[in-house]
Amino acid sequence: MPRNFNILATTERINESRASSELWILLRAAGDESPLVDRLGIWGVVVALTPLDPAEAVAHMRADFTKKPDAIQALYRIIPIQRLVPTTKEDIVKAAHELAAARGPDESYRITVEKRRTSLSSKELIEAIADPIERRVDLENPDWFILVETAGRVTGVSVVRPTSMLNVQKERYRLATEAKKGAALNDQPA
Repeated sequence: MPRNFNILATTERINESRASSELWILLRAAGDESPLVDRLGIWGVVVALTPLDPAEAVAHMRADFTKKPDAIQALYRIIPIQRLVPTTKEDIVKAAHELAAARGPDESYRITVEKRRTSLSSKELIEAIADPIERRVDLENPDWFILVETAGRVTGVSVVRPTSMLNVQKERYRLATEAKKGAALNDQPA
């Protein structure tokens, strides 16, 4: 298992090799000349270490995907990781609070926890993170996300805008819906 990573991506179980190749190509296109991509040792998860800002790298991948949706076939989600911490409630909460402190007081947020190989309670983590944050919660359309990605003994924590992560299936659906709306508008008489 890699000791350090700043991007986590999910894929179909047993498709990690293909997903690793795709992630490597996407990071190269984002400007990293020699990205390090590897399996995490957890089914369906690959990770990368890049010198690029992880949120900016994923935002670049998202922009490229919008132009060429067929370029991504094996990856499901690509998530920037701003901090890696031990998988303890205290360390996760501390990292989330430190990262969230830089966000504006009028901005809404959502906490998303993805657990892998841990017995920590998602509900307890969410409550502990949310308790001191005096901002509006918006589960549908938040200004930013607090992401907690547990992976056994390490956990990635990020506080990012929705455009700084990529859910391939949701984005593909959004693009198809927009294309249908555009086609319907073009068919209407002027």
